[in-house]
Amino acid sequence: MSATRTTLAALLLGATFFTAVDADATTLRWARSGDALTLDPHSQNEGPTHALNHHLYEPLVGRDRDGMMVGLLATDWYPVEGDPSTWEFKLREGVTFHNGNAFDADDVVFSLERAMSETSDMKGLLTSVTGVSKVDDFTVHVTTDGPNPLLPNNLTNTFMMDKEWSEENDVVQPQNFAAGEENYAVRNANGTGPFVLVSREPDVRTVMTRNEEYWGKGEVPLGISEIVYTPIKEQATRVAALLSGEVDLVQDVPVQDIERLASTPSLRVNTGPENRVIFFGMDVGSADLETDSVEGANPFADVRVRQAMNMAINREAIQRVVMRGQSIPAGIISPPFVNGWTEALDAFPAVDMEQAKALMADAGYADGFTATLNCPNDRYVNDEAICQAAAGMLGQIGIDVNLVSQSKSLHFPLIQREPPETDFYLLGWGVPTFDSEYVFSFLYHTRDGAYGTWNPTGYSNAEVDAMIKSLASETDLAARDATIADIWAQVKEDTIYLPVHTQTLAYAMSDTFDIPVDAENQPKMKYVAVGE
Repeated sequence: MSATRTTLAALLLGATFFTAVDADATTLRWARSGDALTLDPHSQNEGPTHALNHHLYEPLVGRDRDGMMVGLLATDWYPVEGDPSTWEFKLREGVTFHNGNAFDADDVVFSLERAMSETSDMKGLLTSVTGVSKVDDFTVHVTTDGPNPLLPNNLTNTFMMDKEWSEENDVVQPQNFAAGEENYAVRNANGTGPFVLVSREPDVRTVMTRNEEYWGKGEVPLGISEIVYTPIKEQATRVAALLSGEVDLVQDVPVQDIERLASTPSLRVNTGPENRVIFFGMDVGSADLETDSVEGANPFADVRVRQAMNMAINREAIQRVVMRGQSIPAGIISPPFVNGWTEALDAFPAVDMEQAKALMADAGYADGFTATLNCPNDRYVNDEAICQAAAGMLGQIGIDVNLVSQSKSLHFPLIQREPPETDFYLLGWGVPTFDSEYVFSFLYHTRDGAYGTWNPTGYSNAEVDAMIKSLASETDLAARDATIADIWAQVKEDTIYLPVHTQTLAYAMSDTFDIPVDAENQPKMKYVAVGE
């Protein structure tokens, strides 16, 4: 077991139990700040979207509550002997979709090809895949452009769809979310997951009922008979709903309410770190910016400005005042869970406003400038408050920030569109593969097809791109780790992003439930038992 895995296992120790609740409390009323962006399982690579879809759909492999890889719709997976560039997946037999259709290899070939298509936000995880083929009804080969030891890690959020249902409902191609497109799969679902969709009202209410034909029934408790999922954006309203008994579980507990809720009789609060870093990104590639006060130049393109901003952000003050201790200040945009993270890399500069002002002056911005910061207000813990705090800190070195806060459903397309529609933005990034390649591929690689889909910064370094691509087929782990270290050293020197912190989470619930914090912030309700 690697050091990273050992750390993860230790952090999650105690989360390996099945949750016991009263036999009558089979409906779970679950609230969090924002809704899933869509039910189309390949349209968006986004945490809350995956969290909801994991109850309706399933990937070939997944992660249990310990963060360990487990077989879901695949029972075995391994490189083909004599052909290390081909993985063989043995599929689980006897599985049916919610409409009764049988699951088989045709569905896997269809789903993986769909996930690799142009409008899929999951394609960035499958850049090494060159072909998917059916061997027999329950065997599939996935071929990559060189040995890819991490292919299974990249599949934990890649859901399998029913080929026949998709064709019948004209959803062979994923929803183009950035273009504002809708399709039948956006509000309807037909997976193999432990719960069946009953109704879907985006941003209002989603109801799911237990899948009585679930293949895993008997292997997992599956004690909840119904889930009522309700996004509640306002923090006070979310907490009030829990205190009044209107909901049973609040996933995004406001940091200022954790202690009060934990001491409230009949309630329980579980806390833990999330595999996610919150950071700021900037357009460093454009010759000029749309929203700043500088004519004919891009101040973010100058590394001295970026270094000054990095120096001006007081991460420890944000941790203490905004997050009430519920964060871990960060120096790179990777949490400690991830292969490639080191304590030395995660060091961040001391706050030094005078030196920051000197850097601004050296770059020709002694008088500062104005810029627009785009921020979500319903995605991350205290996201808008983090932006407000950072705006005040940057103001001290002459950067006058115009803050635009809005729902993630409006914020994320600004980042994903080509060309991007933001100069400066807040984002959080989780790492479901637990490997740095995932961060590099999506956030640092030049935006090019399946690469760099969440990199609107304009950062483009051919040498870094080549190193990132080499990670997909490097089987010498020591050489691979050395390349990862080289990439981190380069991108940290370039100061493309301004890391803020690793996010920690709190789940508050009725004490008849005991649902532990999930490192990927994807609570897995099939593990909740009843009547123990």
